[in-house]
This record gives sequence, structure tokens and C-alpha cells, in this order.
Amino acid sequence: MAQEQNRPDSDLPALPRLGGRRSSYRQRVADALRAALIAGELRPGEVYSAPSLAARFGVSATPVREAMLDLAKEGLVDTVPNKGFRVTAVSDQQLDEYTHIRALIEIPTVAALARSADRVSLEALRPAAREIVSAAAAGDLIAYVEADTRFHLGLLALAGNAHLVEVVADLRGRSRLYGLTALMKAGRLLASAEEHLELLDALLERDEKAVHAIMTRHLGHVRSLWAEGTQRD
Repeated sequence: MAQEQNRPDSDLPALPRLGGRRSSYRQRVADALRAALIAGELRPGEVYSAPSLAARFGVSATPVREAMLDLAKEGLVDTVPNKGFRVTAVSDQQLDEYTHIRALIEIPTVAALARSADRVSLEALRPAAREIVSAAAAGDLIAYVEADTRFHLGLLALAGNAHLVEVVADLRGRSRLYGLTALMKAGRLLASAEEHLELLDALLERDEKAVHAIMTRHLGHVRSLWAEGTQRD
């Protein structure tokens, strides 16, 4: 693949510009970069330089470089001496394994929350669910992934198992949703986003069977996104 330095600026991902204190840049940039990787905005095999990404974030190159080094430790990118960072590729087999593990963990855990989670804690997740819908309507894939991550990890946290949340967070970080762009162009991203509100309502209604069905369908859509992205490439 062509390196990022050779691509016209209009072809680069529309990364969010970040403000605030410098001390918060590293984590905020890392979160946004991770979301861009998951959404497929940063493509596997391509090399991205810290200065060019920093310009798009509206920050200096240092926090971007530091954030990319953090992502390198997670195996999401590889360092390329004197050039930048190359996004690592994920095979279909790896994606299948990730979604299988997620299904084994998330479906029964979330379904059980229909019996155990209190209404106040569940309602506290509604703003994130609405952010997912708003991001889908706006076609903002990075904001979509960030809100989606907050919603699902926040939901799992209600089970009271911090290690479980860490495992799922790692699996989500290693995933790639290349099909999000195709889903958005086909006008189907909004319907997928609204599943989060449907899930939340089923939990509040204490309908464990419905929650199980929604989670099964939702994770099935995730794997479909990977398949669509693979076909598009």
C-alpha cells in the first residue's frame, strides 16, 4: 500500500481536533487514534507520521508520537524508523476468534444484567447510547466507535468484574470495523446504532430473553461489518 505521506490530504481520516491541557493529550489522542483504527479510518499496511496526524488533531507531534508508542505496545501499530507508524493487519481468522470470545463473554453477562443491574446505573448509560445514534446520523465514525466503546464497557462494568471489562476492551481494541464506512454509505449505520437504545430499554424492562436476542444480533452485525470490509478491500 502507498504510504500516508504520499496520499492527498483529502484522503486522510477526519480526526477530531483536541484542545485542553497538554497533560491530557496523550490519553485523549490515544483514545481517538484507537477509535480511528477500529473504525478503519487508519488503514492496515499504511505508514502514518506523527507530525501529519498531529496537524489533524491540532496538537504538537509529541503527544501523538507518545500515544502511537502506547498503541505499538498493544500491537495495533508497528514503528517504522524515520517514517512513523504502520497499522497492523488483522486476519479473518483473528476477527472470528475475537467475536467468538466476545460472544461467550458479553451475551450471557449482559443478559444477566436484566436481573441484577439497578435502573439508575442503566439510565446513566442512555447519554452514551444517544451519542452513538447522533454520531451515526452525522456520519462521524470515530465518535461512533468512541461512544460505542463507552457504552458497552460501561454496561459490562455493571457486572462488577473489572478483569472481564479489561479483556473485552482489549478484544475491541484489536478489532477492525472496516465495514462501518460501507454501512454508513448504504444508510444502515443509524439502524445499527439504534440497537443500543433497544438493548437499554430491554434491560430496563427486565426482559432477559430479549436482551440475549438483541446482544446476539448486535454481535452478529459486528462480524458482518468485518466481512463487508474485507470484501471491499
